[in-house]
Amino acid sequence: MGDISKDIKSKFVNNKVKALINIKYTANWLSSKEATFFKPYGISSQQYNILRILRGAKEQIKVQIVKDRMIERAPNATRLMDKLCDKNLIDRERCRHDRRVVYVKITKTGLELLSTIDATKNLSFLDNITEEEATILSNLLDKIR
Repeated sequence: MGDISKDIKSKFVNNKVKALINIKYTANWLSSKEATFFKPYGISSQQYNILRILRGAKEQIKVQIVKDRMIERAPNATRLMDKLCDKNLIDRERCRHDRRVVYVKITKTGLELLSTIDATKNLSFLDNITEEEATILSNLLDKIR
């Protein structure tokens, strides 16, 4: 089992500061794992998040709704969606009544990619914690926010 103090060779003024640094360090570590995982699929973790949101919506939704639901609020969400459109993973359509409003939906190709990813997603690093520990961790993170 890792120890943040040893991993970054640092001491902390108290356990709350240690926890904060550990959260940031672990978030960065997870981002690195995600980037490596998604690379063969030609998408980023943020693009995966967009596809997942659109799959859950089951119908076209406004781009703004996608932005609001994203885990990582990305100022470049429109650019991310442009890339997904270029790859035929989502479709985009302007509202007829208000040209400022844009709707997006996942394509069949996008659904197939998600199915492939879901079938092969390797989360073996999560094997280090039990379901009960995962619940406790999630609750603690919710409590911080």
